Amino acid sequence: MSDEKFRSLLDESYRWPDFYEFKFIVKTEDKDQILVHLDAHKFTIVQKPSGKGNYVSISARKLMKSTDEVIEVYKSMSGIKGLISL
Repeated sequence: MSDEKFRSLLDESYRWPDFYEFKFIVKTEDKDQILVHLDAHKFTIVQKPSGKGNYVSISARKLMKSTDEVIEVYKSMSGIKGLISL
């Protein structure tokens, strides 16, 4: 999905400030990279391991001020190897 389409969907769905929940999936051995980043930004974090324990689902919730702030979080996480953003 393009940045502009995603931006448009966020603007249609949210009235800022509002709580936004990010969802990520990553291999269990790589989860610390994500947790460090999210902890630094004061997210409320919930982790759920996969059935075999190879992956972990991470949900992170925070009061966001704008669409731009949400997009910046996704961009800052995009460099993490193997990360799946939902």
